[in-house]
Amino acid sequence: MKRRDVLKAMAGAAAGASLSSRAASTSNAKRPNVLLLFSDQHHAGAIRCAGNAIVQTPNLDRLAAGGVRFTRAYCQDGICVPSRTSMMAGLYPRTTGCLDNPNVPPNGGRYVMLQHLLKANGYRSGCFGKRHLPPGPMALGWDRSATTINPKLDPSDENYHDWLEQKGRLQAFQTVSGKAILKSDLFCRISPLAPKHRDAAYTALKTNEFLRARKDDTAPFFCWATFHGPHHPYTPPRKWADLYPPDKTPLPPNVDEPVKHLPPELQGWRRNMRQPWNLGTAAEDHALYRKYIAYYYAQVTEIDHYIGRILQQLDALGLRDDTIIIYASDHGDFVARHGMSEKCALGHNVYEDTLRVPLIVSWPKRFRRGEVPDDLVELVDLYPTLLDVLKLSMPATAQTLAGRSLLPALTEGKPLGRAFAVSENWSQVSVVTDRYKLGVWVDPGPLARYAHRDWRGKHPDMLFDLQKDPLETRNLIGRPEVAEVEKRLRGHLKQWQSVTPSGGKKALIARERTKAGSA
Repeated sequence: MKRRDVLKAMAGAAAGASLSSRAASTSNAKRPNVLLLFSDQHHAGAIRCAGNAIVQTPNLDRLAAGGVRFTRAYCQDGICVPSRTSMMAGLYPRTTGCLDNPNVPPNGGRYVMLQHLLKANGYRSGCFGKRHLPPGPMALGWDRSATTINPKLDPSDENYHDWLEQKGRLQAFQTVSGKAILKSDLFCRISPLAPKHRDAAYTALKTNEFLRARKDDTAPFFCWATFHGPHHPYTPPRKWADLYPPDKTPLPPNVDEPVKHLPPELQGWRRNMRQPWNLGTAAEDHALYRKYIAYYYAQVTEIDHYIGRILQQLDALGLRDDTIIIYASDHGDFVARHGMSEKCALGHNVYEDTLRVPLIVSWPKRFRRGEVPDDLVELVDLYPTLLDVLKLSMPATAQTLAGRSLLPALTEGKPLGRAFAVSENWSQVSVVTDRYKLGVWVDPGPLARYAHRDWRGKHPDMLFDLQKDPLETRNLIGRPEVAEVEKRLRGHLKQWQSVTPSGGKKALIARERTKAGSA
């Protein structure tokens, strides 16, 4: 069998383990298409329509104007793989057993991933770009696929590295993706690649090929166009970087936040003088911070440009009216807030900069336009929302989805009514209400990459008043004036822990302990 046939056979077996065989009914043709536009590490405030006067995002702005933009959407884990796994499974990290990038959920084939369910209901499925789901059945289930990261991490029909090699540009790409970039300040460097050879262009190219193949298809499609940017390394082409002169790029007000305020791992990063995360050097030379912010914005604009290309293709094919379009990101980026860069996945799971993400949902045929609700929303809400809109149901043997349908907000403007949102990783779990946020350190057990990364007792839990302190620089934990608030949020956390299945996390811990015992 060819490699592609093997992948499809594996995907079919994975889906078959969770879903009963169903033939697509004629009503499938009447169901809308689903286009999930996705990025990696996009700060929720790095969009013009969100009030950022610097960054240029005309295509996302137009998408938001024609749909609903949720201002308080939170990821379930501020790290790539667990966040994506949670969203596509519709379950919290503790349920899937994926809380960190290296975690491969035990018994991953038991979970009904979104692509599995839609495919079983007659949807043509395609995934193009950085999928970055755990290896095995949870990552499979696509009729067509092309990856922009290591093909070993994302088994696909095609990949960006082979495409670059055919174009004679693989060596140039490696100068900003290999060891050479490790000798750059804050991972910043101008890419030698022309815009047309960048991974964003490749993602849009393969997405549009898939869309063109769907023009006369009687079946609906589910397409996940998932961009690598604006994730580090921050290496935009000159075309996009020239839009943001570093010397004219403003710094965030909390760039010089006292180091002692931060969790221990972040303190280490802030003091580091070695490239590429030489934040200690940037603290002495703010020009490094300005370049980082400028290059980050340049990559946001690059992604926006290629999202525009995809939307243009959708319009040219006459598919826009029959397509639900979603834009979101797996987590955020500090963009120099707290004097930090990237997301520092090893040391926290609390700050707005890394947990709050952009979320735009558009379907002018049915959804409201230009709405900007401030309800608490989670990425796990996307799965049940699509089931509600598409009138689909989960198999009886599947686990109950964790999120809530956003359909009443999308069609009637009704408040979602969520009292609190939750995000967790192996080190810290955070509870967010309309005004306050509590971050609690947890026992990482064998899930911590290094034994010393257990911050309980080494740093206090974290409580922020997001209304009075939106930059999250004043930790209120233990203060008498907020004692009732702290008690209430700890109660929310206890309630959530009591009702949220944690079988995946327990199985993962047991497996890691077995490995440690046999080592």
